[in-house]
Amino acid sequence: MITHHKYDTLGGANHGWLNAKHHFSFGSYRDPAKMSFGELLVINDDVIQPHTGFDTHPHADMEIITYVRRGAISHKDSRGNSGRTTAGNIQVMSAGTGISHSEYNNEDEATKIFQIWIMPRSRGIEPRWDAIEFPKTPAGTSLSLLVSGDGAAPLSIHQDARIYAGTLAADTTLTHHIEGQAYLLVSEGEVTIDGHSAKRGDGLAISGQDSINLAATTDSEVLVIEVPGLVEAR
Repeated sequence: MITHHKYDTLGGANHGWLNAKHHFSFGSYRDPAKMSFGELLVINDDVIQPHTGFDTHPHADMEIITYVRRGAISHKDSRGNSGRTTAGNIQVMSAGTGISHSEYNNEDEATKIFQIWIMPRSRGIEPRWDAIEFPKTPAGTSLSLLVSGDGAAPLSIHQDARIYAGTLAADTTLTHHIEGQAYLLVSEGEVTIDGHSAKRGDGLAISGQDSINLAATTDSEVLVIEVPGLVEAR
């Protein structure tokens, strides 16, 4: 089953410095039919204006993944970690017992990110932060595994979840195999997923399928977030 959520139907809020679209209920946006997708609780499509950002604030017991699509984001936290994550790269923060952090766009252009929150498998873990550069070469026959909970990916989280990503050249096709259920994001371009034509900013909730077929209509970029369980797609 695939449920297609088009970008222009998403909830959201424009705060001036931040223009956010929410795939699930978040902040002042509430939709009882879109509270979560299993352990996947938040996907925010954020545009952060130059020299602005999220001031220092706390989190606990959450896996927070930031995928930078354009520009760069600069991170500082109460554990002494700091770094600048640039477009096409990703950072992960395990909030665990508690951590405070800030995320700023110190660039002269708007920064665009996907902010993803996943519930950890257990509470009270040691907080941590990490980031890594990823290859920019287009996907061939498979998407790259960026984040996982089993040590198989460059970045780790405390959940049986996986995040894959890749760029697809126009007219490229590939089959992606799914463990559990998946939420696919079109970061750039236009892609057909099992007959659903999706554009930049769209999300597709996929459950009850062990694979999907992707065909890029234009040069495109996609993310696939896999989480455990088989719940009704929303």
